[in-house]
Amino acid sequence: MPHSFFMPAAQNIFLIGPMGAGKTTIGRQLAHNLACDFIDSDREIEERTGVDIPTIFEFEGEQGFREREAAVIDELTQLHGIVLATGGGSVIREENRRHLSARGFVVYLATPVSLQLQRTAHDKNRPLLQTEDPEARLKALFQQRDPLYREIADLIIDTSRNSIRQIIQHVRQGIKPEHDFTH
Repeated sequence: MPHSFFMPAAQNIFLIGPMGAGKTTIGRQLAHNLACDFIDSDREIEERTGVDIPTIFEFEGEQGFREREAAVIDELTQLHGIVLATGGGSVIREENRRHLSARGFVVYLATPVSLQLQRTAHDKNRPLLQTEDPEARLKALFQQRDPLYREIADLIIDTSRNSIRQIIQHVRQGIKPEHDFTH
């Protein structure tokens, strides 16, 4: 597949946004399109611990998971030439926001709560949604996290109005080849 786009080897693209935004799906295709490596921070945590995220939440609580997540994000953001899909809550820690912002091009995949509900309705691998009222939980998470996503985003894309192909095109247009994010 011919690549007319030049991505500096040192440049990273970090996808942030709420659960159900499509960070993993878009990240895989974007990485393929740019001929670079794709990493999902949640999958990386699962591989390293040997258990799924709900199990980590069960035994270590959200705090334990967030500590593991911070260590993984610090490590992964020091790699070069990757597309990284982060967990929806990764931005709640200031150190994660600092690492993401300083070490790559941050794309916020903004997604309305109604679409998140559709996309996560049957997903039992989301501990924060195992509640009586998932919609209320998603709204509360949006209120808390949206300003944090916006704080570090270099580019914001509404996933409800764009196809995966369009989102990839927007990211490619948003990246300037002359940028080098090797801080």
